[in-house]
Amino acid sequence: MARAAGVSVASVSRVLNGQPATPEMADKVRRAAEELSYVPDSRARSLKVGRTFQLTLAVADVGNPVYVTMMRAVESVVAAAGYRLVVTTTGPDVVDEVALVRGMARGYADGLVISPLRVDDDLIKSIRECEVPVVVAGSVPASAGVDTVRANSPKGMTLAVGHLKQAGRKRIAFVNGPADTVPGEARARGFAEAMKKFGLTPAGTVEAADFTFAAGRAAGPKLLKHTWPDAIVCANDLLAVALMHVLAERGLKVPDDVAVIGMDDSELAEQSFPPLTSVNLGSAERGRRAAELLLARIEDATRAPRRIVVQPTLSVRRSTP
Repeated sequence: MARAAGVSVASVSRVLNGQPATPEMADKVRRAAEELSYVPDSRARSLKVGRTFQLTLAVADVGNPVYVTMMRAVESVVAAAGYRLVVTTTGPDVVDEVALVRGMARGYADGLVISPLRVDDDLIKSIRECEVPVVVAGSVPASAGVDTVRANSPKGMTLAVGHLKQAGRKRIAFVNGPADTVPGEARARGFAEAMKKFGLTPAGTVEAADFTFAAGRAAGPKLLKHTWPDAIVCANDLLAVALMHVLAERGLKVPDDVAVIGMDDSELAEQSFPPLTSVNLGSAERGRRAAELLLARIEDATRAPRRIVVQPTLSVRRSTP
């Protein structure tokens, strides 16, 4: 291959092993590899450099569209650096999150991006003691001393409530997921702060059992049993679409009778009917930044931890006036 690329054997090795190389050199090697249909022996490569060239992304629910968006962003970054991405589900239980982090010692991956639903001292301890680099896509205390990328959910709630008030809606209700989760706590706090900022009193709140469509279907009737809102803010798009189904079953029109806003601005928001207004929390950007932090940590384990906050935007569609 070195002869076909017109470079030295050492240069070929550097490019194929993901080590620093000039763009011109990397392009020559990749072109030669394509022409020769070269497939590297991953086992030999791993033994030689002491890496698996495999990274793991762990999320609570791979069926949630927001995690699919994050996964695609992470994969695009790590693939360009020569890594494969393995995606796994932790579920909602922090015990399973801890078990996964501790299991990284088995050596099947060179690093981990984890987006935990729940965080406790055991999880933070396991991340600190993990034998491979870990980046958290979510919120953990600064004292944890790890790289993190998180969304600004409270600001997102301010955008949502402000949009509804500007549209003339005042009886605004809130459908949250479990409040003892990282996103549930942040979004409940953000909703309360936003309502206070705009001088409004919540028309009602309900806590769904999970951040899923089924949980939203179950929570909707509970909310509407005790209140008659003219707008509903939901903690994610799955809950929001579920609420639109519940409203339709009751003969209520969205947004004429009740406006609905979701959070995450996933693909589901554009696919729903009517298309859902949603707070974009930058899931693709968070995935990209988390992947970049992980690659940087793999190359330099001694650098200071970084804490990145991705700011939200509001995608206005037909579910609000």
